[in-house]
Amino acid sequence: MRTIVIAALAAVCATSPAAAQAAYTPADVKFMQGMIHHHAQAVTMAQWAPTHGASASIRALAERIDVGQRDEIATMERWLADHHAAAPEMHAMDEMPGMKMPKTSEMPLMPGMLTPAQMKQLDAAHGAEFDRLFLTFMIQHHQGALQMVKELYASPGAGQESQIFRFASDVVADQTAEIERMQRMLAAK
Repeated sequence: MRTIVIAALAAVCATSPAAAQAAYTPADVKFMQGMIHHHAQAVTMAQWAPTHGASASIRALAERIDVGQRDEIATMERWLADHHAAAPEMHAMDEMPGMKMPKTSEMPLMPGMLTPAQMKQLDAAHGAEFDRLFLTFMIQHHQGALQMVKELYASPGAGQESQIFRFASDVVADQTAEIERMQRMLAAK
């Protein structure tokens, strides 16, 4: 009976807010900070769809990406604040007009992120060419997010805190589904 009570008490303590906060690692913080930077670029790309003559299907996809990634950015910022960690400092970047991004000197390109040249290429495209590049580059971008999750889990002890684990699992599920959808859309063009 004592073993059952101790096991039950351990289970309750392991799920308490204090235990959840104690379980995160520096790699978890780095992942959340980097993923904010990563998501911000996807939001910029998605916001171009309505102004670059994107097809209705690309505009719908871009809107889902925009809304979803903005929500996730807010979640990541809250997590970082709750864990007394700084979110990336934001400011406008020349190659991404209208979108606040972390200073490149503070945050290097994460896996899958578009280079400034690729961003300019996408921004210069219109109509069917924009659609093709958007799908191609967003697939690259999403594959990079999957790589970031893989790197998170490769770090000892990382990705185990309950909110991080849920968030990373959601990133894998959502981005994998979107990659498959975008590959089908690209093949149909």
